[in-house]
Amino acid sequence: MSAEATAPGKIILFGEHSVVYKGPAILLAVDRRATVIASKRDDKRIYIDSEDLGFSGYFEDGKYTSVTGKIWRGRNMAALDVAARKVMAYLGIESGVNLKVRSMIPIAVGLGSSAAVCVATTAAVGELFDGNLTNEKISELSYEGEKVIHGNPSGADNNIATYGGIMRYERGVGLKRLKLDVSLPFIIGNTRKKRSTRNMVEGVKALRDRNPEVVDPIIYTMASLSQAGLDALLRRETKKLGDLMNLNQGLLSALGVSTIELDELVYAARREGALGAKLTGAGGGGCMIALAESENLNKVEKSIRAARGHSMRVNITDEGVKTRKIKDEYS
Repeated sequence: MSAEATAPGKIILFGEHSVVYKGPAILLAVDRRATVIASKRDDKRIYIDSEDLGFSGYFEDGKYTSVTGKIWRGRNMAALDVAARKVMAYLGIESGVNLKVRSMIPIAVGLGSSAAVCVATTAAVGELFDGNLTNEKISELSYEGEKVIHGNPSGADNNIATYGGIMRYERGVGLKRLKLDVSLPFIIGNTRKKRSTRNMVEGVKALRDRNPEVVDPIIYTMASLSQAGLDALLRRETKKLGDLMNLNQGLLSALGVSTIELDELVYAARREGALGAKLTGAGGGGCMIALAESENLNKVEKSIRAARGHSMRVNITDEGVKTRKIKDEYS
């Protein structure tokens, strides 16, 4: 018997970088998901098979051994080792597990891939050992895996991957989960350029340290844009929402976190009728998002592809982490 769990990716609609200092970030769960199938082992190894991440191997006593001959450099798989072991420690179980990881979420481009996989791992291992983990506990334990990758993350990504829907996160205030009554599609444009969130945040901090009298007003304006954007989203005022996205992109560019590749995709989307387009995530590469009326969605997607971006259409989803037992043997 094995157990399967899936969890959604996310986009940041507003609040990149400004959330570090003031105001909220607005996160949306999207219908691109990561899947983890967990099965028991006779030893204490955590064996991870991940075609999407490009390798397979196992952790034993904190050390990673590749079985594909590829050199492992990332922290993503160590995060899964930590998440799985935290679940078993919480349940008082000593065991090893096989983790079969598959994901529809591109890696290291700001779409919440690591959080979705950590949450799915936590939930799958909990289900495998009949742990009856609540969503609150799944989010809490998966956060331990996220810390391996991001150091001191806000906790927003593992929460949105656990609960789905719309989330307002503000430092010192916490998380507030919201729902949208109707579907609202966004188009993601991926530059395919990976980047480090940590490096981008540190770059903005250095800019602010040198020029606080200029950067602080930008951050305060972005903070007010985040709340106004959430209000427009919940009221489904799409034209206003698009305006605010465009304004936010300008401010992010002023902070130096946009790139030529991101700008090309943003302006390609706007040329074909996007109501709004902006980068999503830390910038420096990764993805942008566009909002368009239904008659322009195809044109916007084609324009992004013509500008050498990879496009995908997503919808906001209220469906967070899901688990089930499966009879198929791990393979």
